[in-house]
Amino acid sequence: MSEKNYLAEKFEADRARLRGVAYRMLGSLPEAEDAVQEAWLRLSRADASGVDNLSAWLTTVTSRVCLDMLRSRKSRREDALDGGPEPSVSGEDAIERETILADSVGLALLVVLQALSPAERIAFVLHDLFDMPFEQIAPIVERTPDAARQLASRARRRVRGGAAPLDDAQTAQKSVVDAFLTASRTGDLAGLMAVLDPNVVVRADVFAGGGQTRELRGAERVANFYNGLAQTARTALVDGAIGAVVAPLGKLYVVLDIKVENGKVVEIFAAGDPERLAAAEVSVV
Repeated sequence: MSEKNYLAEKFEADRARLRGVAYRMLGSLPEAEDAVQEAWLRLSRADASGVDNLSAWLTTVTSRVCLDMLRSRKSRREDALDGGPEPSVSGEDAIERETILADSVGLALLVVLQALSPAERIAFVLHDLFDMPFEQIAPIVERTPDAARQLASRARRRVRGGAAPLDDAQTAQKSVVDAFLTASRTGDLAGLMAVLDPNVVVRADVFAGGGQTRELRGAERVANFYNGLAQTARTALVDGAIGAVVAPLGKLYVVLDIKVENGKVVEIFAAGDPERLAAAEVSVV
């Protein structure tokens, strides 16, 4: 087998893993595939005869490409929220692939990752999600190993909303919100009615309400509205309180402030105002 064919075979064996690494860094399947393709181009032009671990080499190269892409994106001040969330892929098959990939990573996690600096995101993804040692991460992010460790630690705190675990009240609230979103996604009308207060109120700003402010009152109306609706909503900490995010393909579209009393949802405020979304501190739970 020629060296070129050998490298192509090894690269193809690693392609899916590299795509997963790049997707977690970039949050976009087309960009992830571009990064992986660039890694192949660099491999095809490189002298790989002295590379002992080709998989590690490809991970490093892909990560550097992703870091460059993230920095370029930041310098252009690209904002995924401008004009509302648009699918980053076209065609039903491509959208389905990215939807599956986004859900496997965690929609709330993708939202939080987008708020990290490029170096924080690279360090966190490589260490916490792919177990790469900081000695290998350091040259990628152009830091010392200790500095790379600090980047990952800072990112970890932002992802998890601080080191403190949920208190008893938050745990109880999360259980109710989880049940509400699950019943909504699965079309469980009885399940929705079970977690809604009879006098529940739902309000939405003009961005989340389709161009006008909206208000719904009463468990029956709210249950019928949310029945089968929350397909891309996931529980999250929003500004330190249990709530939810609506994030198609991991792109933040709406935050839901959900008030729970006595084990029932009593109030929901859906906000899609770009300023509100930009200011929201979201972390996974």
